[in-house]
Amino acid sequence: MSTAVVKPDTALDAALRLVTCGSVDDGKSTLIGRLLLDSRAVLQDQLASVQRSGQTDLALLTDGLQAEREQGITIDVAYRYFNTTGRKFILGDAPGHEQYTRNMVTAASSADVALVLIDASKLDWRSECPELLPQTRRHSLLVKLLRVPFIVFVVNKLDAVADPQVAFGHIRAALSAFASEAGIRVEAVVPISALLGHNVVDARPDWCGYPGPSLLALLERLSLKPAALESPFAFPVQWVEKCHDSSDTSQSRRLFWGRVASGRLSPGQTVRVHPSGQSAKVVQVLDHSRRAGAGAAGRTAGLTLDRELDISRGDLLLSTQDHQTTAQARATVAWMDEEALVPGRSYWALQGHRWVKARVTRIIEQLEIHSLQARPADHLATNAIGKIELAFQEPLALRPYAQCRALGALILVDSASHRTAGAVLIETP
Repeated sequence: MSTAVVKPDTALDAALRLVTCGSVDDGKSTLIGRLLLDSRAVLQDQLASVQRSGQTDLALLTDGLQAEREQGITIDVAYRYFNTTGRKFILGDAPGHEQYTRNMVTAASSADVALVLIDASKLDWRSECPELLPQTRRHSLLVKLLRVPFIVFVVNKLDAVADPQVAFGHIRAALSAFASEAGIRVEAVVPISALLGHNVVDARPDWCGYPGPSLLALLERLSLKPAALESPFAFPVQWVEKCHDSSDTSQSRRLFWGRVASGRLSPGQTVRVHPSGQSAKVVQVLDHSRRAGAGAAGRTAGLTLDRELDISRGDLLLSTQDHQTTAQARATVAWMDEEALVPGRSYWALQGHRWVKARVTRIIEQLEIHSLQARPADHLATNAIGKIELAFQEPLALRPYAQCRALGALILVDSASHRTAGAVLIETP
């Protein structure tokens, strides 16, 4: 585990999506408030609205729900946007309570960076390897399973302990041991005080024995790799637009909009429609501002085909090779429903924009978050992580989640209550 890793200044034009994770009251909302305030992304009227008894409560800059302000906790995921001279940021403040784990998973599923906060004042920091809180371990495992590209451990509230340097050294050792055992690749471990602003935006040289850079400087230098560019082309159709310009034959056809899940798209390319199996040639590709060009993984695109086919929201346009469909899969699941997962239960499965019935045929094992050991299980309770086997009512175009987030992720929804029940990450279709 490195103290601070920086990347070459490439691919910095893309907005960096952040999610804050960790246990309750670790200072996630305060950290985001500090980032917004010190980077001058807060207007004066916003600042005045979060004053309490003459003091600025930074957490209120993200805790927007009335219930959140009354209880002093984060319930829903709050998103904030700001720019620096280095890049654009999208900040997602996820809740720390166990009962809101599903909200954290939602935010982390699309994040580029996970900031896992650790409250130094809650741990036995005088111990050479203090025990981490269960929710810190759970959130760290979840962001690893969700394959968030960068994971940064942020040790907060070091201003509240008697010896910040000793505390940071011991906590960093505990995080290093946990990450090594769990197979988590950590970009950096950064000591901060979100309340006082130490090492968040402005560097505090050699504070806690940490040489730098500040958290914001580190985030500005992280380089994003284009998502799944070299994988076979896949395009989930999100919206079908009927074009009315009859003067242009290409524009007289329907225009299919969506976000390219993997691969590249260009005019002249032949695509296959799932589930119908029909093929057509791409005539034109538009970007999000309707300019003609090409499409690539992670980008919004619209395309027209050389012939009319019955294509609707939820269908997939795929390359004519390298894509297989299957009605069975083995997967990792993060179970979030209050009702336990048991073999034989049927759910609605959502892949992209397509719904299909799915049945849990077998629970293989459960991962114990304390020991990090797998054990046999006949059910999965709320917030459990385990491996299962699924059978689908009709074949799906699935890919391992490690290769493609879009085609390797499913949501299970209870068919009776319509509650989101589990987040599924495909291992082997």
